[in-house]
Amino acid sequence: MARIGEAQAPAATRDALARGRLRASLVPDLLVEARRIVNTVIAGWHGRRKRGIGENFWQFRPYVEGDSSRIDWRRSARDDHIYVRDREWEAAHTVWLWADPSPSMLYKSTGATVSKESRALVLALAMAELLSRSGERIAWPGLTDPFTARNGAERIAAQLSHAGELPAKPDLSAIRRFCDIVIVSDFLDPVEDTIAWLDVLARHGVRAHLIEVADPAEERFPYAGRTEFTDPETGDKLTAGRAETLGDDYRLLYIARRQELTDWCKRLGWSFTVNHTDRLASDALVRVHMAMTVDGSSAGRIRG
Repeated sequence: MARIGEAQAPAATRDALARGRLRASLVPDLLVEARRIVNTVIAGWHGRRKRGIGENFWQFRPYVEGDSSRIDWRRSARDDHIYVRDREWEAAHTVWLWADPSPSMLYKSTGATVSKESRALVLALAMAELLSRSGERIAWPGLTDPFTARNGAERIAAQLSHAGELPAKPDLSAIRRFCDIVIVSDFLDPVEDTIAWLDVLARHGVRAHLIEVADPAEERFPYAGRTEFTDPETGDKLTAGRAETLGDDYRLLYIARRQELTDWCKRLGWSFTVNHTDRLASDALVRVHMAMTVDGSSAGRIRG
């Protein structure tokens, strides 16, 4: 049977230095792709800024009777209207971004347009670009401290290019309430391991948005005949004499894993989005944006 898919890098890239060099070569082009995608969805993107207690000027607006805001007499003197000065609401809020760097993300089947790693990095950089343009504070766990900058995506891309070995799962314990985190992964680990890793976010009242990047071959299992499967994480091999006989059980387990994670996220007030590598990345951005703009006061309320 013809090869259906394979990792997009040789086995040597399991070495930290080789993986780092591969990522560095990918990032510039992926940043360009991320910006292209952002330009297709930016028209519907609205920032989440609002007025309230803070030090930074936000806007002038006409005074209405009973308004408790301070009148700005200098601005009001310019014409026949009275204006008040609004300040921007401030809180210890950061949107954290993370894309899974594990070897399983290197997979790409013949039915996909990109590898899972490429799609994950594009989604994370596109989110960084959108959030930076909206004036949000962003960060990447284990890579950057929170910062605000119009070139946020470029700064994160530069850090990724120069980073050596990245942890398979970063420490999330420093992320606190009033923060959001966007996690892009294939989530193929056992569900209990994923929940155990993310439970610290639930306990801290963080609102998470999980994006599962899925290759079409992983979901549909189009294998038949004698097939050799290789675990990209361990290198272990499994040879199936008639792979098609495994298809039904595999698909049931694959969907059950996703459904369990989806239900857990729903109980916590989190979002769970699936993005296939044979479809548009912008689909996931729109869905995550919608999830991020709703009230997140229930985030972490119920622990899984």
